[in-house]
Amino acid sequence: MRTAIVLAALAIALAASMLAGVLIGAVPIAPLDVWGALWGHGDPTTATIVRDLRVPRVLGAAIVGGALAVAGALLQGLLRNPLADPYVTGTSAGASLCAVVAIALGASSDPALLPVAAFVGALVAAGIVWRLSSLGGHASVLTVLLAGVILSSFAAAIVTLLLVASDRIVLRLRAVLAWLLGGISVLDTSELVVAGAIVVGATVGAIALARRLDAFAFGEETAATLGVDLERTTATVLLVTALLTGAAVALGGVIGFVGLVVPHAIRPFLGAAHVRLVPASFLLGAVTLVLADVGARTILSPAELPVGVITGLVGGPFFLGHLLRQRRRMLV
Repeated sequence: MRTAIVLAALAIALAASMLAGVLIGAVPIAPLDVWGALWGHGDPTTATIVRDLRVPRVLGAAIVGGALAVAGALLQGLLRNPLADPYVTGTSAGASLCAVVAIALGASSDPALLPVAAFVGALVAAGIVWRLSSLGGHASVLTVLLAGVILSSFAAAIVTLLLVASDRIVLRLRAVLAWLLGGISVLDTSELVVAGAIVVGATVGAIALARRLDAFAFGEETAATLGVDLERTTATVLLVTALLTGAAVALGGVIGFVGLVVPHAIRPFLGAAHVRLVPASFLLGAVTLVLADVGARTILSPAELPVGVITGLVGGPFFLGHLLRQRRRMLV
């Protein structure tokens, strides 16, 4: 009963936040005008703003936020590490590296290539982490963590080198920094359809992995005695998180703290069982990023902040407070 109430409340919050995202912006639009624009009535300019700009952006923010939150919940369960998120396995770093490389090679003439490059980078990064972590014949949680940290550091170094050395990137430095700091960008409806299909499919896969992830909470040896195939489960979780992260980065660039904070925020209400945690994390992650995007659009209106700045400003203090509360409980 409690799970149903929490999920229903989150679904209502998501609907309300998406409505706010459509209503609020640099150009104020009355609710009745928004309703008319959604059905193709009223002023053509209003219809263009609502249907071509705000609605795709709100949907994109919901998809990105939900994907990052589910990826964070999966990685925290797999690695038994409260600090785990898509950055830990290097998927975000791989996605950003491939996007920056694409710009350095002249892909800026076709903006649609950047999301494709980011998506491929996330998948390749997950594959590299898996191969590195299984060099000794067995992929353990520790080796996955180490491989992810190594890959992230290496990718960050290459990105920095390209930012300094590439003339093409210097000419588009503002756009590159906006990508690295995060910002919802939907160039075509097909991007939303593809990303949404990937995220929905990966989220269903995450729910299917719930029982095996729950077994990891007792340690790898205990999970193995319960019949869990450790290597296959680890590989599957990494693949699912790569799909989620790749779709998120393709639409929103590199956005931090959502995958880290959201699972922590929902566990006190629903516990650690992933069959409940995954769908709740998706809903809360979607709400979080939709509201963060509204803030990014309005705080310095008509200018826009990168949405990653908003998530960092809110998520950093939130997570610090969570750590301090945990510390106090350990000392009591």
